[in-house]
Amino acid sequence: MDKFGNLETYVEEYGQKLIDFLPDLLAAILILLVGLWIIRIINRFVNKFFKKKEYDITLENFAQSIIDWGLKILLFVLVVTQLGVESASLVAIIGAAGLAIGLALQGSLANFAGGVLILLIKPFRVGDFISAQSVDGTVKEISIFNTKLTTFGNQLAIIPNGKLSNDTIINYTEEGIRREAMTFGISYDSNIKEAKEILLGLTNEQETVLQLEDKAPMVVVSELADSSVNLSLRYWAKNEDFWNLRWTILEEGKRRLEAAGIVIPFPQRDVHLVQNN
Repeated sequence: MDKFGNLETYVEEYGQKLIDFLPDLLAAILILLVGLWIIRIINRFVNKFFKKKEYDITLENFAQSIIDWGLKILLFVLVVTQLGVESASLVAIIGAAGLAIGLALQGSLANFAGGVLILLIKPFRVGDFISAQSVDGTVKEISIFNTKLTTFGNQLAIIPNGKLSNDTIINYTEEGIRREAMTFGISYDSNIKEAKEILLGLTNEQETVLQLEDKAPMVVVSELADSSVNLSLRYWAKNEDFWNLRWTILEEGKRRLEAAGIVIPFPQRDVHLVQNN
């Protein structure tokens, strides 16, 4: 009989607690449903806002994800607080969990921070040809943790954003035009003036060489090397014309110099034999 009496007491006690807790539970469920509905509406407005402004697609996705997760975390705090959990205790738990996760994911967090910097500062965009971390390639995708490049040989290079944001980046696409500084070595016995005229004439014949007032083609003596006088041919071209123009001038320049009798030497050394009597 004592056992049945104790059971009745437990049922009464916990049944009363459940009845007392029921309003808070229903309120928490109501807050959850209304909160999810409001978050859905806010996300819809945010999505329309970004579509009107036409921001970078990666930045749009990142910002929408941050807003969505931020609102859901806030909703979670409201629901749990309604259920009777003290907000101070909840903040302490979330802080401890955040610290543990941060220590476990230091590298990922560095890449995350680097991705945020890249998206905000925009040192390059999808489609730009860049050089970074000893890799040259066209930017294929910018995500929040890494950047993907398609190399000249059509390989996929994946660079962590943490390293990318803390090192030198050369963006070849940003300015739209590039300057070439091509070196031709001629022998010390060759006519420098004639060689310069040949190279400059060849360059000016090319329609894709830019003839701008402050960026006109020029040939200068850049070095008196061990085996040659080095001439530097400098000109400007659009990015899309740069490589074909370089290959054409390099090949035709060698042919015309040789046809004019101007020698393009190779490295050589003079050896003197001394005979001892």
